Amino acid sequence: MPKDNSIKSLLIIGSGPIVIGQACEFDYAGSQASRSIREEGIEVTLINSNPATIMTDKVVADNIYLKPLTVESIEEIIAVHNIDAVLPTMGGQTALNLCIECEKIGIWEDAGIKIVGVDIDAIEITENREAFRGLMDEIGVGSAPSATAKSFLEGKEIAQKLGFPLVIRPSYTLGGTGAAFVHKKEDFDELLTRGLHASPIYEVLIDKALLGWKEYELELLRDQNDNVIIICSIENFDPMGIHTGDSITVAPAMTMSDKTYQRMRDMAIKMMRAIGTFAGGCNVQFAVSPDANEDIIAIEINPRVSRSSALASKATGYPIAKIAAKLAIGYNLDELQNQITKSTSAFFEPTLDYVIVKIPRWNFDKFQGSDRTLGLQMKSVGEVMGIGRCFQEALQKACQSLEIGRNGLGADGKELRNQDELLDSLVNASWNRLFHVYDALKLGIPHETVFNITRIDPWFLSQIEEMLAMELEVSKFTIDTIGRDLMNEAKQKGYADRQVAHLLGCMESKVYDKRNEMGIKRVYKLVDTCAAEFPAVTPYFYSTFEEENESISSDKKKIIVLGSGPNRIGQGIEFDYCCVHGVIAAKELGYETIMINCNPETVSTDFDTADKLYFEPVFWEHIYDIILHENPIGVIVQLGGQTALKLAGKLEKYGIKVIGTDFAALDLAEDRGSFSSLLKNMEIPYPEFGVVENAQEALVICKDLGFPILVRPSYVLGGQKMKIVINEKDLEHHVIDILKDMPGNKILLDHFLSGAIEAEADAICDGKDVYILGIMQHLEPAGIHSGDSFAVLPPYNLGDLVIEQIEDYTRRIAVELKTVGLINIQFAIKDDKVYIIEANPRASRTVPFISKAYQEPYVKYATQVMIGDKKVADFDFKPVRKGYAIKIPVFSFDKFPNVNKELGPEMKSTGEAIQFIDDLKDPFFRKIYNERNLYLSQ
Repeated sequence: MPKDNSIKSLLIIGSGPIVIGQACEFDYAGSQASRSIREEGIEVTLINSNPATIMTDKVVADNIYLKPLTVESIEEIIAVHNIDAVLPTMGGQTALNLCIECEKIGIWEDAGIKIVGVDIDAIEITENREAFRGLMDEIGVGSAPSATAKSFLEGKEIAQKLGFPLVIRPSYTLGGTGAAFVHKKEDFDELLTRGLHASPIYEVLIDKALLGWKEYELELLRDQNDNVIIICSIENFDPMGIHTGDSITVAPAMTMSDKTYQRMRDMAIKMMRAIGTFAGGCNVQFAVSPDANEDIIAIEINPRVSRSSALASKATGYPIAKIAAKLAIGYNLDELQNQITKSTSAFFEPTLDYVIVKIPRWNFDKFQGSDRTLGLQMKSVGEVMGIGRCFQEALQKACQSLEIGRNGLGADGKELRNQDELLDSLVNASWNRLFHVYDALKLGIPHETVFNITRIDPWFLSQIEEMLAMELEVSKFTIDTIGRDLMNEAKQKGYADRQVAHLLGCMESKVYDKRNEMGIKRVYKLVDTCAAEFPAVTPYFYSTFEEENESISSDKKKIIVLGSGPNRIGQGIEFDYCCVHGVIAAKELGYETIMINCNPETVSTDFDTADKLYFEPVFWEHIYDIILHENPIGVIVQLGGQTALKLAGKLEKYGIKVIGTDFAALDLAEDRGSFSSLLKNMEIPYPEFGVVENAQEALVICKDLGFPILVRPSYVLGGQKMKIVINEKDLEHHVIDILKDMPGNKILLDHFLSGAIEAEADAICDGKDVYILGIMQHLEPAGIHSGDSFAVLPPYNLGDLVIEQIEDYTRRIAVELKTVGLINIQFAIKDDKVYIIEANPRASRTVPFISKAYQEPYVKYATQVMIGDKKVADFDFKPVRKGYAIKIPVFSFDKFPNVNKELGPEMKSTGEAIQFIDDLKDPFFRKIYNERNLYLSQ
């Protein structure tokens, strides 16, 4: 049937701030859904509290509400707008829970608003673990023996009945919050109590643990005519017991027989039909026994766009959120166009002639004292995806994307060689499990031993063993004697030039030259959803080493934007926001835009964001080959955070234009010692400092500086390894700790200004003129990382003298650094004197916040300045200033019960929200102000 013409106005509920378990995949989903619905002439109203999102931009929806995700906010919206329908499936568990709450108190019914994309009964069945198990029994789909407990005593009785090991799963939570394996009776009481408290309805499902079973996911779409298609099958590298968000995953499924796949497919369709009659997307998770029988058990079903939906979309090229939104408003699959081929319908199941590998990204270093063992509760903060013609190539590319100081999987001399440590690591899986599986096999620990400990399927282990055998063969040669076939095999298996160079004992550049002499060059293949059965028109590419190149370089003027790679603390969704707006601005100026990124959760890696998308590691070798192929006029690095910024030096070295602020200025600001010397020459106040390269130098300099001292490494993000020390012993220990992880780093020692107020400013500069976007005052004193501080825009109690100093220093520093584009400067204020903490001539974490607060597309303006199309004086800035905007940091400490929650110079927050207030008498402001033991003058 055609769309539901009764829907003239639709509300989309967002997912709120980024937390572990619910990240920027919902910005991708909400943005895509909103654009999809607006194409149909339907007014879209969107509510979300996260300012660092594309979905809360005027380019995405008709009406944007940056408000808390509460019933009160929903009531406010429907009082103003004549909403006909609500779509709650694009905002994760947060949106579903809010939708249920509104339904229970009659808000939707009273306003005549229909729920589309899902129905309440479906949500209730899937979140109520007892109801889900009963339904599975009813439709003949196997599930683990289980029972629901609504009290501590009920839980104890269930445990006695089922026996150990057990799994505890709280109802109505996200990211596996509160879930746990219980191997021993002694641990049960504590974990049961934690699970009950994690559930908003004080309920847990206790089921028999399926230890060692393999885990799979299927992504489904269904329309009003009950047509169902499977978009993608996903296999977990890790067996049951590790949350799918923390597991390496592979698509399509590699080790399942076709017979079992067909059974699983039928089960998934039966499950989706059984939970309700809605049209939209669904994610189903299964466990499969690791034997010849391949018995299948249903784990759970999510009637919404999920984390895996974003991965499946990027893996297949099929825009799940976009199509799910169309289905929600009445369309059928056969009435919609395949967005990739433009010549077939959306009623088809994608076929892959390549493999994708997703690897999670963790930030355990930010959570000192945390349990780093992986389990049922998700702990990763982001993820990367690699695409290759085979599993090994995709695996290496994913490893190269992680930005953890490795060149890929192995072949870099960083292997762990202690047998006891390796065996312990295999038993207690953590962030480095994949690398330690490789190390164990390389050390000679038998395949069977590794399998028996990890229960990772033998096929995956044999793939790694093949790679090790090839490495051994390569290492028998030198750069002069290696043959073409062996070099080609290494490249086809995804090995970087640096890895091959390590094996051959030569420089990376020698390998690059040698393989090019041999004619071994990267080509680019199209992600087309149909394994080349039909022509595709969407320019979405990945690289490999074959003969035919499917990416045709045009003769248009091009600009490459480097993405920010995986989300992590200190570099999150706000940089993807900046990259997307940079692409939009360059497009509007008539340039062909090219995006390079490896994060499947983001809007920047949507196939229709840039004119061309290369889903590749933000890793020099890959970037350089793309640049040579496309021949752009330049590369934008200042929008992609530290990931892109770190490549500016390489670009400069190879004569590639860095668009905007040049490398010399970027490097000067990142080198903390050189920057402080610049301030000294400019006679701008700064804390007394010294630069050291070892602990002995630090002990000498500290005598002149005096304690407390702020220790800051150069070239880091999110305050990495920054710490305030109060004595020589702590200073020595921390400097050694930094240099252990960052050898050769220049470390800045600042005399710490105790009790100072902290503020920051963002500005656009064209090299001559400066426009200050906004000045924010932090509620926390100096010493708490800016990302972890509440910030108020404009400042709430800085005097005119202080504001004048901040404005003056911002303008002078921006010009002195020859800034072309964005710059962020952070200040400490003590006794009405303003000191400079640091300057970053790039997009900052706060630019999206200021843009939303003042309703101005500042990244667009900055990109126009970077490219040279406009000067600051050309803009007619008209920020909408009303009251105050407050940036609220959001943490995920609930995932790490025993972690040190004390805030300091190193950032720990995972996301942020925004709140607007009319004046300083607002109860919210007074509450947070007083909570920080501050005195608010009347």
